[in-house]
Amino acid sequence: MRNLPALPDSPAAATHRRSLLALGIATLPALWLAGCGSAPRATGTSAGRRRPAPVSALSPEQAHDIAIHALGLVGTPYRYGGNTPEGGFDCSGLIGYVYGHSAGMAPPRTVAALSGFGAVIEAEELRGGDLVLFGGGRPHHAGIYVGERRFVHAPSTGGTVRVDRLDGVYWSRQTLSARRL
Repeated sequence: MRNLPALPDSPAAATHRRSLLALGIATLPALWLAGCGSAPRATGTSAGRRRPAPVSALSPEQAHDIAIHALGLVGTPYRYGGNTPEGGFDCSGLIGYVYGHSAGMAPPRTVAALSGFGAVIEAEELRGGDLVLFGGGRPHHAGIYVGERRFVHAPSTGGTVRVDRLDGVYWSRQTLSARRL
């Protein structure tokens, strides 16, 4: 069992802890550091022993719906702090909107907090609907994996939500981590 961060003692906190344990989700305190900007180069996923892919809280249908919904938002303008199609998206706002509308889930609002949400998976285990995070131990950007080494994300100021490839020139040089909810 994972060590969870201390939560206040109250009936609501105890219920929250039991819910997290039942889902197999370890949370991190909300961090003020968020961002969808660029970062220095990096080298791919960590090596190590193979472990079975985690069981997902999402059904295969929900995971598929997440990927399709994300693809449907391609072209929406980027807006820092944005979390709606009408107002635009930043990277974590896009993730929150898609997971909320497609699966009824409310992921954390910052990229830093997303790095502790769900279960770690290897890049080779990615399936549609999984999260991809870039930047190593202090991620700076996130997107939704949609299959065939592609992901949907809201890249930066002046851009729009778009599809990019994990093996593209820029993204292949970033440290990649992946999460399954």
